[in-house]
Amino acid sequence: MDDLFAPSDVSWTPVSPKLAAARRVTSAILCGVTAIAGLLAFGLTLSWLYGGLWVLVVAAGFAWSWSLIGRNQRSWKYAEREDELLVSHGIMFRQLVVVPYGRMQFVDVAAGPLERSYGIATVELHTATPATDAKIPGLHPDEASRLRDRLSALGQAQAWGL
Repeated sequence: MDDLFAPSDVSWTPVSPKLAAARRVTSAILCGVTAIAGLLAFGLTLSWLYGGLWVLVVAAGFAWSWSLIGRNQRSWKYAEREDELLVSHGIMFRQLVVVPYGRMQFVDVAAGPLERSYGIATVELHTATPATDAKIPGLHPDEASRLRDRLSALGQAQAWGL
């Protein structure tokens, strides 16, 4: 079954571990805001005891998300073949997206404020069919730029043959 999601005839490139760090910061902010809001809501309406229990539940959720974020980051990988790009990710629900270079319409590179502070970017490939769009998060900006230029050039060269 693993051959279905990770063909052995390609050399896979993992994404940066900084992706996990950026996602953990996002998770910490969300959990912190949720804990404070719950603490205030429970404390003002019911009891501070319920507020304290709510904070413990949110802390347990944060600890669980911490480990899942690391596992998810390690599952992201991509490979460049002669005629197509392969992107694989997922732990429980694994996904392999194969995008033929000739079917690409355009390539986006995006980096939000948190991604920029961690020195990572996301490359997104768009095709005519949204189901075959692919996204590769957690790339070093130089690698994202190189990949964008290479995929654009290959897409343009392959599209001429259609």
